[in-house]
Amino acid sequence: MTEPLLNRPCGGRFGDIVQSIGATPLVELKRLSPKPGVRIWAKLESRNPTGSIKDRVARALIEDAEEKGAIGPGMTILEPTSGNTGIALAMICRRKGYPLRVVMPESVTVERTQLLKMYGAEIIYSEGAKGSNGAVEMALDLAEKDSSVYMPYQYGNPANPAAHYNGTGPEILEELDDVAAFVAGLGTGGTLMGVGRRLKETLPDVKIVAAEPMQGEPVQGLRSLDDGFIPPIIDLSMLDRKIMVSNRDAVLWTRKLLDEEGIFAGVSSGAIARVAVRIADEIDEGNVVFIICDDGWRYLSSGIYTRPVDEIESLESTLWW
Repeated sequence: MTEPLLNRPCGGRFGDIVQSIGATPLVELKRLSPKPGVRIWAKLESRNPTGSIKDRVARALIEDAEEKGAIGPGMTILEPTSGNTGIALAMICRRKGYPLRVVMPESVTVERTQLLKMYGAEIIYSEGAKGSNGAVEMALDLAEKDSSVYMPYQYGNPANPAAHYNGTGPEILEELDDVAAFVAGLGTGGTLMGVGRRLKETLPDVKIVAAEPMQGEPVQGLRSLDDGFIPPIIDLSMLDRKIMVSNRDAVLWTRKLLDEEGIFAGVSSGAIARVAVRIADEIDEGNVVFIICDDGWRYLSSGIYTRPVDEIESLESTLWW
């Protein structure tokens, strides 16, 4: 007998686009499950208004600053980003009337630049070879020199994990009675910390697993802690495991999500999916939940969705197009 699915009405009525953030679908990926007793679920954060999980964070950062009186009408917001937080902030800041200035590695895909400009953000490029760490360093320096700007600083702001503790985590618990493992990418750490803390309060045996890129490998949106910067909001004791993923595997699993499950996701989601399936292969039964961080539209110029898979498999692990 087929198990009934909990299909919630799509949409709703909201006062503006910012209010519609969250309440994203949880979808089972049956073709990726390695054994009958294990179910793999993807939380589709690409369904947020600007197409990424960072909509939740950007909203929390700005609303927290407003509630604390840290920002006022017309004040300029400054933030380091690898793209998605900046795009989400750009949309929200435009709606609320705050000029936005972002510091972003020059190596990001052209689509991210286009989206930021579309929403009216000013872009300052940091050295691409330094990745997001270089963007953080430059933004901190700029903020120190200019007291007229406000930097929410997603890497050190408790509002970041709070967005997931109060939103993403409860949404998962609303749909599943038990979770054996939760897998997310190691970026700012907000998703892992916020969801992890919320899940462990209800399900003490749940394993919180981080997908971390190998040192020096450019998986956009993720970071290796071995590169020298640990975001202040990360509490490593919250993690049960960290599993390393190569850029090559991230790309291959991004294609696998598309080719086998019809999910058009960004590269960091491929890395996370690879780890989720590895965890699923290690257990005999239970639910494994992982995050689809964003959609693939902002990576189209990379060529990963159209290049033959056998060509991708033959590429050097560190290559990024």
